[in-house]
Amino acid sequence: MIRAVQETLGVQVDGRAGPQTWQAIYSHVVKSRTPPAPENTSIAPVDSRSESFISTLLPDVQPYARALVQKAALTGITIRIISGTRTWEEQNALYARGRTLPGPKVTNARGGYSNHNFGIAFDVGVFSGQRYLAESTHYKVVGGLGMDLGLEWGGNWKTMVDQPHFQLRPAWANGLTARQLLAELRRCKINNEPVFPRPAGAETVSPKGK
Repeated sequence: MIRAVQETLGVQVDGRAGPQTWQAIYSHVVKSRTPPAPENTSIAPVDSRSESFISTLLPDVQPYARALVQKAALTGITIRIISGTRTWEEQNALYARGRTLPGPKVTNARGGYSNHNFGIAFDVGVFSGQRYLAESTHYKVVGGLGMDLGLEWGGNWKTMVDQPHFQLRPAWANGLTARQLLAELRRCKINNEPVFPRPAGAETVSPKGK
């Protein structure tokens, strides 16, 4: 079915409902005058609030965030991207909540130990009109939509379940644990290496390593 849709809409036929396919579907459904973006390019921008956070993400991740907003809209759910890349200082401030600062705990990750610190993760908010909904059954629906795009969803985490959270795991990290992935991301940052794609011959942590 996906291949048939891709062929009809004139995008690359690969059977995967990735960001470009969903941009083409979205454009077709809303009858946008803007032609579908070709594969391997950025898809059409979404709302300005979301774009302000999407712009902080790595270029490879940005189309996935836009596609999720558009895909949710096709199901009648309004979401906005409400958090993108954070500095280590910003992450430490969040980590302090419920510990050295008042309020409930919101994260188990200090600076350098969150995927938000490396441009591959973002959070969404569900909205009813202009009203932000901190609690909604729609988060589970959006979680399924994100996983269908190829994103990892925080709603599947066993500890500190985070339904608004999504992240794009690099292909070279398949098989790595969350701890190993973060170690590699820190290595990339320290050595000023790109996360997407992984440099040929770059040292990696074995999936069986510690």
